[in-house]
Amino acid sequence: MQRVEKELERLIAEIDYEEVSRLFKMLSGGKRLRAKLILKIAGEHKDAPLLGAVVELIHAASLLHDDVIDEAMTRRGVASVNATDGSKTAVMLGDILYSKAFTELVAFDRDVARTIAASVTALSKGEMMDVKMAENFNTDEALYLDMLYLKTATLIEAAAKASALLVGKDAQKHALYGRNLGLSFQIIDDILDITATEEALGKPAMNDFVEGKCTLPYIYLYEELNSSDKERLLAAHAKNISKEETTWIQEKMQEYKTVEKSFELAQKLSNEAQNTMSEDIELVMILDTMIKRSF
Repeated sequence: MQRVEKELERLIAEIDYEEVSRLFKMLSGGKRLRAKLILKIAGEHKDAPLLGAVVELIHAASLLHDDVIDEAMTRRGVASVNATDGSKTAVMLGDILYSKAFTELVAFDRDVARTIAASVTALSKGEMMDVKMAENFNTDEALYLDMLYLKTATLIEAAAKASALLVGKDAQKHALYGRNLGLSFQIIDDILDITATEEALGKPAMNDFVEGKCTLPYIYLYEELNSSDKERLLAAHAKNISKEETTWIQEKMQEYKTVEKSFELAQKLSNEAQNTMSEDIELVMILDTMIKRSF
């Protein structure tokens, strides 16, 4: 990963603007899942660290825009750029990171570049879908999973596929692996938003629901509730709910095991990805680590 970090430092330095360098240093690096995936698949290729850096710039840009849209004051437990420097600056920084990533991407093989570029279009579409779906309580599981794929999984899918293309491995098998890894990863994140502590999350628990998002545990809960309880759940949606209402929702989720049902889907997707890549122990271990995050 040091090679990726050095490439990131070089790319940011090439932008040649001290303000961008300052702001980029404020961004928490996160898990670098996408770059790690690229190095696992194509680590022997000389351009793998650069591809990892390009994908991480794209991911960072998407998070900057996401924080502005959600009016999020924190990101990974630290103040977001829009909180410290304003939304205009956060949007412009995201635009610069996107642009720099695409400047570097054009030097790659056409199929590699097209794979990553297409995922950014899908990612942006998924973000718009997410915002639109938050206007009302969504009860459509298929629609939610489609949005999840576009907003989160598509860039992980593209990272896996592009790195396979880079070294002549089976691109479609790696794409399926990346897709399922991305979906499983986000479903686990959705679960953690409900079950983890505020200290562990770096944001208030059940923040997704307050922001208007209906993740799988809420969709499954709605399906189980009687009519009066459905009305109560809908009334709490997209509001700063009381401790009493939070406790009621959590108790109902325990009663109907909606968190467990969501985890079962994440496990199923993870198992499919493991079966696809059963011969690659390191990729299987990434799935194991992801699915075993505490909740």
